[in-house]
Amino acid sequence: MLEFTRNTSREGEILEVVLRRGWDYMRRLLSGSKTDEPEPPPPEVLRSILVDLGPVYVKLGQLLSTRPDLLSPEYIAALSELQSGVPPVPPAEIERFIRQQMPQPVTEVFSEFNYQAIAAGSIGQTHRAKLKNGRDVAVKVQRPGIENLVARDVAIIQYIAKLVSATNFGQRYNIVALAEEFSRAIQAELDFSQEASYTDQLRQNLSKSQWFDPSLIVVPEIIWELTTSNIMVMEWLQGKPLLTAEVQASAAGQELNERRSEISQLLFRAFFQQYLIDGFFHADPHPGNLFYLDDGRVAILDCGMMGTLDPRTRTTLTEMILAIVSTDAQRCTQLTLRLAEPMQPIDLIQLESDYRRLLRRYYGLSLANLNSAEAFSEILQAASRNNLRWPSNIGLFTKSLLNLEGAGRQFDPSVNLLDEAKPLMVDLFRQQLVGNDPVQALLRTALEFKELSLESPRQFGFLLNRLSTETLKWKIDIQGLEDLRRSIDDAANRRSFSTLVASLVIGAAIVTTGQQTTQIQLLSNVLFAVASLVGLWLMISIIRSGRLR
Repeated sequence: MLEFTRNTSREGEILEVVLRRGWDYMRRLLSGSKTDEPEPPPPEVLRSILVDLGPVYVKLGQLLSTRPDLLSPEYIAALSELQSGVPPVPPAEIERFIRQQMPQPVTEVFSEFNYQAIAAGSIGQTHRAKLKNGRDVAVKVQRPGIENLVARDVAIIQYIAKLVSATNFGQRYNIVALAEEFSRAIQAELDFSQEASYTDQLRQNLSKSQWFDPSLIVVPEIIWELTTSNIMVMEWLQGKPLLTAEVQASAAGQELNERRSEISQLLFRAFFQQYLIDGFFHADPHPGNLFYLDDGRVAILDCGMMGTLDPRTRTTLTEMILAIVSTDAQRCTQLTLRLAEPMQPIDLIQLESDYRRLLRRYYGLSLANLNSAEAFSEILQAASRNNLRWPSNIGLFTKSLLNLEGAGRQFDPSVNLLDEAKPLMVDLFRQQLVGNDPVQALLRTALEFKELSLESPRQFGFLLNRLSTETLKWKIDIQGLEDLRRSIDDAANRRSFSTLVASLVIGAAIVTTGQQTTQIQLLSNVLFAVASLVGLWLMISIIRSGRLR
């Protein structure tokens, strides 16, 4: 067994867990035995292994659930269910930690502080407190010692990634880069000031909108003077998770189903703004992060996992939604090529055929009947089958949309995702064409046309000059030309060897026609032997090439 596994106890714990769950491949990998291609365990077994290994590996599973370009739909579905169910830190221990980490004495800041956690996760836990001014706040505290635990487990994950990188699987999916991505992601989660910045940015983005009433959507306000890298203090929002709350009608005579439809529409429009306008979105809107408040508003909580989309990607996604609504498989294929990275030659006919079959099957169904996980998985898998790789931010977008749609399906099955997107298309294209300031967009376009008008004659004159002086060189890359060149070279080499064999035979025959001596007889035999060996080698090479006929 490797020295690395003999000297540390954590590797022994990992081996014990994976062997107990029946994953023999990891034992062979860590013990230095011969390992072929990785044999991942079934999705449910993998999820159980990650849960048993602890919070860092749960976070790894949550990251992998955002990478449909790496894993099949079955694995994505299983890992998406991972939740960090860990017991809270005892009140006495967390009280000592808070007193050490707070920038000011606790008694000078809070009039009340409940050291019994109301929620606990793998990285931190949440407590309720009251400031001296009487304002109720939520205090998210990092688990003591979590930095050392993360450092230890991340080092092991990176080590295992290096071992797997020697396989074709590791090279195809760039396992080392994936481990580095996970390391950066979990290090960012350890910094609560980063999460506070994300929360503040999302709150500002959703404070204005032309698609919904911003006063009905709430993101907690951060108390920055009390927030550090280990402690985050934010306003307390009184409510319950959306699926367990008792939703009340907002107006007299309004039916409960109408109220649920209003809330669903509010959430969908708030998230479509994040995806397609702001380019900064909540990547984990599962039911536990969506709250229905006592005053009838809806809150979005836990901004630890956020995603970003650049303007070009947002434009492409907007067109993709319009193409899906219009059941335009050809346009979906073209837009996929903008987003995904080709790894090998692409079968466009097969890709378009898969999209056409998919759109015909799913369009027009309500959320109660639409299996969005299957629909999105088929889109991603169709691209993967045609050697296309999706970028990681598309994986986060897909995870966010699937979680949102899953919560919507449970809360109000009558809502249709595509129907909610249709009314927004005009506004989306208007903003993407002219932006928020049409005058500025017009001036920018005029300047670009001016630059084009000035540069075009110069470039055309330069091209004519190159043509007239015969200094213009064309670089043409014809696919398959290299294979043709090799075939011609092989044929020329075989013709040369055939000529050489014939020359040796003829030379030996000429030598034997003269006076026979011992030296001449020996030379003739050598020539015949060489000709026979070369001829035999030539026949074997032709037969092996499969081109005998």
